Amino acid sequence: MKKVTNKALLSFRRLSVNVVTYHEGHKVLRHNDPMGKGRYFKFNVVLKKPQRGGQFSADKVIFNLFDRVYFFRPDKYMHSVSKIEKGHRTLLSIAIFV
Repeated sequence: MKKVTNKALLSFRRLSVNVVTYHEGHKVLRHNDPMGKGRYFKFNVVLKKPQRGGQFSADKVIFNLFDRVYFFRPDKYMHSVSKIEKGHRTLLSIAIFV
């Protein structure tokens, strides 16, 4: 199984922007991302969906548009991505720390 490809486009103390590619066979286990003090928001835009699998799931999202655009609190709610059975999943991930 290939490793996750993570290309940083911007990286500041309170904002980061990355293009992340998850390859066939990869999955993200159910977890949250504790941050300590402050709040953590993620705005993920799925640029390429896999042909099969790779479905995002979260206990709660602020909004979800067309199963392609997700805005959620990864520090507060559990989230995961099912196994990518065929193809790859590429997303633009914008992380905001406040």
